[in-house]
Amino acid sequence: MALVLQSSSTDSSWWVFTLPAFLGSEVLADHSLLVVSLFIASISAVLLAWALSSGGPAWANGRSHRGATQIPGPRGIPLFGSIFSLAQGLPHRTLARLSKSNRATQLMAFSIGSTPAVVSSEPGVAKEILSHPNFADRPLKRSARELMFARAIGFAPSGTYWRMLRRIASTHLFAPRRIAAHEPGRQFDCSTMLSGIESEMASTGAVKLRNHLQGAALNNIMGSVFGKRYNLSEENADAEVLKQMVREGFALLGAFNWSDHLSWLPKMFDPSRVEKRCADLVPRVRKLVSEIIDEHRKPLEGCERQLGNNGDFVDVLLSLEGEEKLSEDDMVAVLWEMIFRGTDTTALLTEWAMAELILHPTVQSKLRAEIDSVVGSAGTIQDAHVAQMPYLQAVVKETLRVHPPGPLLSWARLSTDDIQLSNGMVVPAGTTAMVNMWAITHDSSIWTNPDKFDPARFNVSEGGVDIDVRGGDLKLAPFGAGRRVCPGKNLGLITVSLWVARLVQRFEWGPVESDPIDLSEVLKLSLEMKKPLAAFATARNCV
Repeated sequence: MALVLQSSSTDSSWWVFTLPAFLGSEVLADHSLLVVSLFIASISAVLLAWALSSGGPAWANGRSHRGATQIPGPRGIPLFGSIFSLAQGLPHRTLARLSKSNRATQLMAFSIGSTPAVVSSEPGVAKEILSHPNFADRPLKRSARELMFARAIGFAPSGTYWRMLRRIASTHLFAPRRIAAHEPGRQFDCSTMLSGIESEMASTGAVKLRNHLQGAALNNIMGSVFGKRYNLSEENADAEVLKQMVREGFALLGAFNWSDHLSWLPKMFDPSRVEKRCADLVPRVRKLVSEIIDEHRKPLEGCERQLGNNGDFVDVLLSLEGEEKLSEDDMVAVLWEMIFRGTDTTALLTEWAMAELILHPTVQSKLRAEIDSVVGSAGTIQDAHVAQMPYLQAVVKETLRVHPPGPLLSWARLSTDDIQLSNGMVVPAGTTAMVNMWAITHDSSIWTNPDKFDPARFNVSEGGVDIDVRGGDLKLAPFGAGRRVCPGKNLGLITVSLWVARLVQRFEWGPVESDPIDLSEVLKLSLEMKKPLAAFATARNCV
C-alpha cells in the first residue's frame, strides 16, 4: 500500500502532459488559456500531493513512509502546512495536542511551510534522535546565521571545528575546577541581589523579582565570561546598552521567522525585518566584544600568559595555542553566545521556582527547614552545601519538569542522512527534528499527577526517584542529551540551586493579593512567566 501511495504522490502531475490531446492545438494557440490551464493543473497537482501526504506539503512524494512504518502526522493546509498553528500561541502545547490527536507521540511528521519536521513526545524515540550521530547538526535559522552563531558552539555544523569548540568548553570553560573557582563571584552577585530585594521591599512594600534576578544573572555571566561587573544599584549606561543588545538578540533568535520556512517570502518582503535588525546589531556586538578582548590583551603584551582557574572566558580563549587557538571573529561569536545563553535562562528558571514556592507554602517551609538544618539560619550557603540538601535539589528538578526552560529543547536537530529508527520509521535527510520535552514531562503515563508541583517525587527519603537531569534519562532532560547537550548545564544547576536556597533562607515569601501569581506561559527564546512575579519578601531577623 505504501508503494502505491508513493507512486501516486510522485506521479500526480502526469496528466498535465495530456492537455494537448484534450484541448487540441488550436485551443492551445490561445496563450491566455494555456497559462490558465497550466496554472490550474499546477494547483491541482499541489492539492493532490498534499491530500496524499501524511505530514503535509513538505512531506510530499512519500517522504513519510520510506520505512516499514509510516510516520503519521497532520496535513495542515496546502503550501503552508501547520505553520499558522505554530506561529502563534504556545508551539509546545500545540504539538503535544497534535501528537495525541494523530496518535503520534512516538514520532509525528508535520510541515512548517516548506520545512519537513518531526517531533517526538516519547523518551525512547527522543533518546534515539538526540544521540544519533546523523542528528548532530542543527538547522541554521536566518537570524542565527546573521548574528554569527554559525561559528559558535550551539549552531556550528558537526565536524572538526565544532568538536574543537566542544573540547574547549568541557576542558576549559565549564571544567569543574573553573566552576568552583568562580563561586565567590556567584556569591557576590547573589548578595547584591538580596540587598536590592530588601531595599525595594522597604520602599514599595512588594518586589518585582525578575528585575533583580536578571541583574544578578547579567553580572554573573559577565563576570565569568568577561571578568567585568556593573553596579546595578544606580543608573549605568554601559549596562543598559548591554541589556538592550541582549534583549534584541533574544527577540531575533526567539521570534518565529516566517522567511525561515517560506523560501519565497524574503524575495518579496521581510515581515520581521530580520536582515536589517541583525545588520544593526552585529557591528555593536563586534565593537563591544572586541574592545573587551583588547583590554585583556594589553596588560600581558610581551609577557607569557599565566592562567589560573579563576580566569574569565576571554583569558581562557586567549591562552589557547596550536590547533585550539581561535581567530578573533570566532572568539567574538563564542563569547557572545555565552552571554546570550547564560543571561536569561538562569533568571527565568529561578523565577519559576520562587513562584511555585510561594504558591506552595508547605514546600517553602520544608525547604527552609532543610537549609537551616545544614547551615543554620544565619550560615552562609556554599556550593558544597547543595549536595547535602536533597530537598533543594528536588525543588529545582521539579521546577525543570513543570516549567522546562526549553520546552522543545530550544534548538532543533537536522538529519544529515536517512535515519532508520528502532520503531521501523525512517527520517529522511534534511528533516528538522524536535523533542517535545514539555509533552514528556506532562505525560500522565510517565508521571503521576503531572500537572501538580510535587518535589517529593524526586526525594528518595519520601519514596521518590533521584533522576539525573543532565541528559542520562529522557524522562527529564531539560538540557538536552547526546553530542549537543548544553555545555553549561552544571554551571546553570549550581547557580539556580544556590540562588533559590539563599532567597528562601533570607526571606519568607508570600503572594501580593492585589497582584496575584499567574503561571501563564510565553515562549520566547526560553519559556518564561507571561506576567512577571510580584511577591512579599519578609526578611528573617535571624539572617
